[in-house]
Amino acid sequence: MIDIVHYLLAITADMGYVGIVFLMAIESSFIPFPSEIVIPPAAYLAALGQMNIFCVIISGIIGSLIGACFNYYLALTLGRKIIYSLASKKIARFFLIDEEKIKTAESYFINNGAASTFIGRLVPAVRQLISIPAGFSQMNFRKFLLFTTLGSGLWTIILAVLGYFLGANQELMSRYYKEISIVAIALGLIFVVYLFWKNRKSVKSV
Repeated sequence: MIDIVHYLLAITADMGYVGIVFLMAIESSFIPFPSEIVIPPAAYLAALGQMNIFCVIISGIIGSLIGACFNYYLALTLGRKIIYSLASKKIARFFLIDEEKIKTAESYFINNGAASTFIGRLVPAVRQLISIPAGFSQMNFRKFLLFTTLGSGLWTIILAVLGYFLGANQELMSRYYKEISIVAIALGLIFVVYLFWKNRKSVKSV
């Protein structure tokens, strides 16, 4: 474990802030790349005086935004075209898919898009994908950018704090990271249950 830590620290030191932006952009796109091996080592280097913690956080947020915007526009342009094209085909009926259902799903996401985008950026495995339904449903870009920044910023700060104060103790940092991830997943599940309850309530009231 110690060798791995030193290896990550060496790579981070060589990359600098531009490297952090690049790797976080990859992490925030659809390419699976864990942010916990980018920000915490950089934050620990900041604790050692080799980097600036504020620049590390800003670089992480900028990278996350670049990756998220890439997914957003990919879904907005190519994704919509493909899905609506498939919905018009006869084969889509076998999967119970039609244009009306897609439009309903889009409308549902738009109505809950702000909270979904913010919370989604905090949930592991979901954070990279939440930009796709946002782009597909044509969520207002300024709103998308705002809540993506808030969610990514909070997540980056959490990782930076862990790396800054616990970077030398990988076992303790790993434990706290797992606990924070569990809380984030629980928060995401609670939000999904809330949306389900809200949807059922609105259906009954109709």
